[in-house]
Amino acid sequence: MILDPSTQIELFAAGGSDVDLIGTAPLPADLADAPAHLPPGLKLGTSSWAFPGWAGVVYAHRAGEQLLARAGLGAYARHALLGAVGLDRTFYAPLSAEEFRRYAWIVPSDFRFVVKAHAALTTPVDRQARNVAVTPDVDRFLDVRYAIERIVTPAAEGLGDRLGALLFQFPPLGLPYAREPQLFVSALGAFLEALPRGPQYAVEIRNKELLGPEYSDALARSGATHCFNVHPRMPSVLEQAEVLGENAWLSGAVVIRWLLHPGQDYEAARERYFPFDRIVDPDPGNRAAVAALLDKILARGNEALVIANNKAEGCAPVTLFGLVRELERRAQPPSA
Repeated sequence: MILDPSTQIELFAAGGSDVDLIGTAPLPADLADAPAHLPPGLKLGTSSWAFPGWAGVVYAHRAGEQLLARAGLGAYARHALLGAVGLDRTFYAPLSAEEFRRYAWIVPSDFRFVVKAHAALTTPVDRQARNVAVTPDVDRFLDVRYAIERIVTPAAEGLGDRLGALLFQFPPLGLPYAREPQLFVSALGAFLEALPRGPQYAVEIRNKELLGPEYSDALARSGATHCFNVHPRMPSVLEQAEVLGENAWLSGAVVIRWLLHPGQDYEAARERYFPFDRIVDPDPGNRAAVAALLDKILARGNEALVIANNKAEGCAPVTLFGLVRELERRAQPPSA
């Protein structure tokens, strides 16, 4: 049990007025009944929550980034379709169990966090100098002890059942891993098998040449799952599923991250889509692919956590609204 009722009451007493000040926006009229009809086991969320442009979409009133960073999660977690969130700040520096516990106190018991592991764990030495999230003179790449002490244990203790998945996001890997995928697969498999059982681990890669049965077998041996990602560097999520087979989602919770529009890079997408208040570049192809993959995953009884980014189409929550409409369309019986 992670909740201290007295502390939770104090937290809401102190921050409740800010949460109420931000408020939670209602769903679009055509989705008013959608939460009752979502497939069991499906959680939808976005990458972080502190975006003022989401006023009228997620939040009832416009609020600045500082207020949203401090109190926005409480309003976000009240939204009828948002039952998960990507906790991205952990990619840049680990959090303590107490910091995770503060997040857990804010959200309902059925809410789930997808927590990014610190980038130092997933960035090889030859790429660390390019990554502001790691310290170049300290090699933590696939360091089991560091992972257990600074990443896994604090997240599991602080979030408890609200930890949906702990995500290891690898950057595009250079030589020697890209040339000899088995080197990476072997190192990854040994790393995952040394981690404590209990939390759901998910692995996200950006090298399509690493996709294959050896990689999915390494995940299956440790109970980890592949994070299916919509990204220009990767094949479609349906192609990822076809190459990897069901070993890629043998465990309970499978993460799908809809990250970036085809043909865009993050900086260009940020400039084009800011302030992230509307869909700018609809992506119906990936919407249909994500919905089809969800059908496969949920049909096996797995849980699915879908995390959308603003850079996917322009506004992450509206991207999720479109995905829900696609799921409802697919659920309709064919016309006579």
